[in-house]
Amino acid sequence: MTRILLPTDFSENSLTAIHYALTLYKELKCTFYLLNSYMPPVYHTEYLMGSPAQIGLGDIVQQNSQDNLENLKEKLQKEFENPLHTFITHSALNVLSSEVTRTVEAENIDIVVMGTQGATGAKQILLGSNTVHVIKNAKCPVLVIPSGFEYEVPEQILFPNDFEVWLNKESLSQLLKITNSHVSQVNVMHVYTGNKLTPVQEKNKNQLAKVLSESGFFHEVPSNEVIAAINEFQIKQKINLLVMVQNKHTFLERLFIEPVIKKIGFHVTVPFLVIPQ
Repeated sequence: MTRILLPTDFSENSLTAIHYALTLYKELKCTFYLLNSYMPPVYHTEYLMGSPAQIGLGDIVQQNSQDNLENLKEKLQKEFENPLHTFITHSALNVLSSEVTRTVEAENIDIVVMGTQGATGAKQILLGSNTVHVIKNAKCPVLVIPSGFEYEVPEQILFPNDFEVWLNKESLSQLLKITNSHVSQVNVMHVYTGNKLTPVQEKNKNQLAKVLSESGFFHEVPSNEVIAAINEFQIKQKINLLVMVQNKHTFLERLFIEPVIKKIGFHVTVPFLVIPQ
């Protein structure tokens, strides 16, 4: 049983991610947790002090959240009709990233699947602050779906890796679940900058090859820039899913937050799986 958290604000962005998840895991027995976190539109001192003008406002917002979740649940059950899938709705007065973290721990969630929360009209990964915070704080893998993305079978997966982190079957369990159910090829890309791999890197590389087994294919790509290497690889070979490990170098944080990186542009047009260290 795979336990999947699906945050939603009922936007097209989040619905795209939900539809992707239901299709990706259609052959697997899953419990999907539909999560909507909300804050009253007027959430300040008067509300907290119980001002007459604000009394009942939170109840109304909460009821709307719960009603929308139930409507979404019914719609998904009718549209997908999958006996392997169970849905649980959860409405919470909280900021999204905090509630995702709480729910992941409380419900023993295996993976979070969510929209980009900020990609305005562009079919590429342009992460909003909510998604960045979820990725940074989540204790489980997070799968981010670009806005407007149409489902593709993840036959070809790109996995940029610097071999700085030891990865076993447990840490890569969600990736392996995807590769096994879709017979995927995992292209492990190491950006070669002129330095040989250290003994630790060699050991980690061999371990990764062992874990991926026959689905893993290793590529040495000469480049001075990881983003450029990823973009060039996508041009040469069609990729359906990008995977990265969030490690101690905080590569993801630099990738999505620093202004210089944003100017360069990270033109990922496919779903993006982040695995915590």
